[in-house]
Amino acid sequence: MQNQPRPKTRQRLNIRNIRGLTAAALVLIAAPAAAAPTDARMKATIAAEQERNVALLERAVNQNSGTLNLDGVRKVGNIFRPEFEALGFTVRWIDQSATARAGHLVATHKGNGRGKRILLIGHLDTVFEPSSPFQKFVRDGDIATGPGTSDMKGGNVVIVAALRAMQAAGTLKNADIQVHLVGDEERTGAPLAVARRDLIEAGKWADVALEYEGLARQDGRDMATVARRGSSSWELKTSGSTGHSGGIFGTERGYGAIYELARIVDAFRRDLPEPNLTYSVGVMAGGTPAAIDAAGLNVTASGKTNVMPAAAIARGDLRTLTPEQETRVRAQMQAIVAQHLPKTDATLQFFDSYPPMAPSAGNRALLATLNAVNRDLGLPEMGEYDPAKRGAADSGFVAAYADTLGGMGVDGGGAHAVGETVDLASIQRQALRSAALITRLSTEPRAR
Repeated sequence: MQNQPRPKTRQRLNIRNIRGLTAAALVLIAAPAAAAPTDARMKATIAAEQERNVALLERAVNQNSGTLNLDGVRKVGNIFRPEFEALGFTVRWIDQSATARAGHLVATHKGNGRGKRILLIGHLDTVFEPSSPFQKFVRDGDIATGPGTSDMKGGNVVIVAALRAMQAAGTLKNADIQVHLVGDEERTGAPLAVARRDLIEAGKWADVALEYEGLARQDGRDMATVARRGSSSWELKTSGSTGHSGGIFGTERGYGAIYELARIVDAFRRDLPEPNLTYSVGVMAGGTPAAIDAAGLNVTASGKTNVMPAAAIARGDLRTLTPEQETRVRAQMQAIVAQHLPKTDATLQFFDSYPPMAPSAGNRALLATLNAVNRDLGLPEMGEYDPAKRGAADSGFVAAYADTLGGMGVDGGGAHAVGETVDLASIQRQALRSAALITRLSTEPRAR
């Protein structure tokens, strides 16, 4: 668009207006320069405290906190509690015995009440219970192995390191922050409404949420998580007439329960595929009888080759990118189930777990702010990571209420497997990004 001549009335600026414009321009010119010393102080603090941060990670990793090790989860909470208290946070433990889990550590910092309210999300538990052979932190230069090193005790350390850097630079005092380190991310307690009640309330309080699961990387680049798929599960039960197998497919006996199960599962495979959708069958059985345990993990069945099966059962998961996609796909699955083979019946039940962290304009605007921070820090800008490559996370519970970024934690690999690793050097990079981003967000006026 070409520049157009200004109306003459706009050319009549008096000296007072010119002085005002000059002062405003000077403020704008000075703003980036004023931010630079703050960033430098935060960077220096994080670098100087690297070994302190690694030692904190080692202590946390060496304390087993498998989700069902309730005492261990509480002990890891007690490792992080004094770190937040030393920074002026009010810390409380939310007991979750009603959900058969240990509980959640919540730390709150009250600022000046003017900037954006910021929620930081981590978790204390790991998938490695005390029975696992994988129990110890082992360091080899900048790489360390251990249970929960990257998923996600390393992310919790990034939170602490960033907040310490902010305190050293003087930017923490005015920031309104809540930190939620949940105790059952890897295996949520039930009922879910109780297990995630406090996190959801924090999401409603917040303007911005940052989740500290592991950093995503692609082609050697750090990537940002603006969306994650949600996860739910489903249970399919079929029934049919039983009797001598010679009568199968006939008008009197029909097709039996296993053919009905096979019809439905194969129709899922053929008819449902679309971008960002997966639906895995995890376990199945059929016979006379067939059953599944209350946990939905173990199936039992018995039968004979000359007897038509009376029952069959399958259980699987469903992963979707948006609530709308989940609602629509569930309806499609129910429609498939309803098309019964002769003399059979079937029911499909869904179980909610993690809601999706849907992509949104607010999340992408938050990434734009992070990339402005990256430019100021001399770090590469970050692109959007494919949500189909990430698992579900607690950010899904708050994304409907607050602009959200995930994957703010450490770089690592092998999560959920013996040999899980962390790149210790990434603690500094991620803590600096977070400290600068939180500082900037805390100075932006809140919208509500």
